[in-house]
Amino acid sequence: MPQLSMPRRTLSTLSRACQAVLVSTSFAAVSLATVGLVATSLAATAGVAHAEEAALNDRYQWLEDVTGDKPLDWVRSENARTEAELAATPGFKSLESDVRTILDSDAKIPGVQKIGDHYYNFWKDKQHERGLWRRTSLAEYRKDKPQWETVLDLDALNEAEGENWVWHGAQCLRPDYQRCLIALSRGGADADVTREFDMTRKAFVEDGFFRPEAKGGLDWIDRDTVYVYTDFGDGSMTESGYPRIVKRWKRGTEMSEAEVVYEGRADDMYIAAIHDDTPGFERDFVSRTLAFYNDELYVRGDDGALSKIDVPNSVNKNVHKQWLMLELREPYSAGGHEYPAGSLIAANFDDFMAGKREFTALFTPSESTSLASYTWTRDHLVLNVLDDVKSRLSVLTPGEGEWKRSEFTGAPDFGTISVGAVDPDDSDAVWMTVADYLTPTTLYMADIGEQPEALKSMPAFFDASGKVIEQHFATSEDGTRVPYFLVRPEGLAYDGKAPTLLYGYGGFEISLTPGYSAAVGKGWLEKGGVYAVANIRGGGEYGPRWHQAALKANRHKAYEDFAAVAKDLVARRITSPAHLGAQGGSNGGLLTGNMLTQYPELFGAIVVQVPLLDMQRYHKLLAGASWMAEYGDPDKPEEWAFIQTFSPYHLFDPGREYPPTIFMTSTRDDRVHPGHARKMAAQMRDADKDVRYYENIEGGHGGAANNAQAAHMSALAYTFLWEQLAE
Repeated sequence: MPQLSMPRRTLSTLSRACQAVLVSTSFAAVSLATVGLVATSLAATAGVAHAEEAALNDRYQWLEDVTGDKPLDWVRSENARTEAELAATPGFKSLESDVRTILDSDAKIPGVQKIGDHYYNFWKDKQHERGLWRRTSLAEYRKDKPQWETVLDLDALNEAEGENWVWHGAQCLRPDYQRCLIALSRGGADADVTREFDMTRKAFVEDGFFRPEAKGGLDWIDRDTVYVYTDFGDGSMTESGYPRIVKRWKRGTEMSEAEVVYEGRADDMYIAAIHDDTPGFERDFVSRTLAFYNDELYVRGDDGALSKIDVPNSVNKNVHKQWLMLELREPYSAGGHEYPAGSLIAANFDDFMAGKREFTALFTPSESTSLASYTWTRDHLVLNVLDDVKSRLSVLTPGEGEWKRSEFTGAPDFGTISVGAVDPDDSDAVWMTVADYLTPTTLYMADIGEQPEALKSMPAFFDASGKVIEQHFATSEDGTRVPYFLVRPEGLAYDGKAPTLLYGYGGFEISLTPGYSAAVGKGWLEKGGVYAVANIRGGGEYGPRWHQAALKANRHKAYEDFAAVAKDLVARRITSPAHLGAQGGSNGGLLTGNMLTQYPELFGAIVVQVPLLDMQRYHKLLAGASWMAEYGDPDKPEEWAFIQTFSPYHLFDPGREYPPTIFMTSTRDDRVHPGHARKMAAQMRDADKDVRYYENIEGGHGGAANNAQAAHMSALAYTFLWEQLAE
């Protein structure tokens, strides 16, 4: 599910980051495949009838008690059973060691963020399992082996405090950047604490700003004032488990006494505020996120009055210096013009707030293109556009009327490109990373209009020789053309016997683009396996229309797309159902749960990670209520009528044959409740199905809190898949 983050001084943080509470694509490193025949309408009808009956009596609900003795005894028993089967295989320890070596490698690219005069990096390796927050100069960073100055050692902090802190980021106060607000999570949960840190002394500030453990955050206003949105006690959190109230908190006072800035409703999703400290354009904003794709943004005046930015709630809103930037999820009419969904348009912010509605269209989508992202430098706007899921960069320069357009100098023709400003206030330089499934990531620094400078490259962590990348298109049940990427051996026999791993996500407008995963390479490709990634509806590969095509009652279209890709792999004789596996995590776990229950004949094995599966109770468990804009409200009979058709927990039929399956989750996941995976595995176990279960005791929604845990879980997944699909 989307990650919650609050980068500095970008207003899309409030409309997007507060929504980013469900999608996690970190599971692509262990992804899989799916193939088979479409379920008949008779079977679907029977499945719905079974779902209605099963929903009335949930005899596994006791497993929702996350830390109860009885459920954890069950977890430990299942873990031991899975370990006995998979960890005892000849290749397990070797694979686990290889993945751990990759994760611990010092050869990874140390991504940096410019804060003041320094370039900061958070780093984990074998000696630093929880990580170092460190810094260097640009001149030093350009070297092969930079000298780093440690600012905070999390492993040492954990030892000193007897804790298991996981890094959740830092926000530092300009202009001198001597004070930072550091967020730390116990075991990787979404809930965290925020503590004030003195950069001069490299120590936490005694009696400084401190936010107790909860979902929420702090945001600097000035050295003695912050915005705080968190758990203030009974009634202060939304039904989704996120902040309902934001306050303005002065140093030296109790947090409970802070001035209320805005108070949302219990059925809102997330309330937050941010101070934009861009020199010359200082402003304060309050965000009210009602649901995914539904938020309001307000400017807060010096007198505390709020002025709404009067655009549709579905619009992604961003304010940068004098510009109001709108990414449209629906058609929008303004100034006598109609702008289609998926467009990016800009207006002068002050003029807009004064009532003028004059926009410049900066990007308009076509049938094959969508806006992946954009980033501001000091004087330019860089657009990253997906054209049939392949990155294309261009540069826009603001002016009167139409903005000047040019190509981005030195951008590669193939591969996934990510671009971010080095310092949007003072520089036209950008960071640019480039990668694909077989090519390790390279980091460039580029000044707009000049050739990029290659700064760092990852080593090749697996042998990619003799392998090729292709893009194909499958035809879904309703005739929709669905793209997918394929990585295969150059000399593939096309006899239907290749072990094939198909990965998908299909939700929350998240796009799956080619990227280098050393774990996929080492655990699958290097062994001769075929890897495929399906760009199904529900994702963002073709913009809002691609996402909206699979919402709520149309959710089945995402699953039909995935099944269509699976069948296309079989039709091309790349693989066959016995050699095809499916895997996904989070929303992708719901996807693979539906592949398991609706298309079992398509697969030889399925891996389901940190999944949603019980769609009747998902909105009552942890952050689930925040996702009803995606799936619907099961408490409404008219919506449960379609939700039950994609609720794997209720579609399970004890009399039906299912492929070998493994469920993987984390006790500490406080976003998607581990009860989903527990309950599904338990009912399959009781029905004597071929099922395995593994639950990491910590790790949050990503599944693992350190490299050792991540390597162990990856090795379990790949060992299971190879054992099932390569025979």
